[in-house]
Amino acid sequence: MKNNIENFVKQNRRDFDVFEPSDAVWDKIEAALDGQQPKKSLRLYMWSSIAASIVIISGIFWLLAVKPQKGGPVDIADVNPAIAQREVRFAGMIEEKRDSLQVLTENQPELSKKFSLDLEKLDADYEKLKKELPQSPNPTLVVKAMVKNREIQLGILNQQLLIANQVNGNKKEDQL
Repeated sequence: MKNNIENFVKQNRRDFDVFEPSDAVWDKIEAALDGQQPKKSLRLYMWSSIAASIVIISGIFWLLAVKPQKGGPVDIADVNPAIAQREVRFAGMIEEKRDSLQVLTENQPELSKKFSLDLEKLDADYEKLKKELPQSPNPTLVVKAMVKNREIQLGILNQQLLIANQVNGNKKEDQL
């Protein structure tokens, strides 16, 4: 049966090719396509607008929520834990030496005032470095400068203690 249909189609092929749909049929098809096409482009436009809005909102959220964390408080231990341990050790030694210096210069207000001015300058520099740390492009360099500041403070305190001991020793000799 299949062969019969194939033979019939082959024999009458030219007759089938002669028939074309009328212009009215093509007009209806064209009108139907024209009516559907704007709906598809409108849907595509709507979805692309939604996707763009999501991307923009996500970008704004990232800028506001994630990005400022870089500018937040940064601790020395966040940059380098080993350097942070040295800084803590120096800070403890500085406090001990300041207490000792205060005891030695209790009776000498001019000397005490002079010594405290030097240390206040270094403390101000240290605080300035501490404020620069979160915004610094090279935080390791700032942390090293902070530790160097502590080392200088410790060296100055050692020299001030030697001077205070010498002054106190000379006063005791004068009293004898």
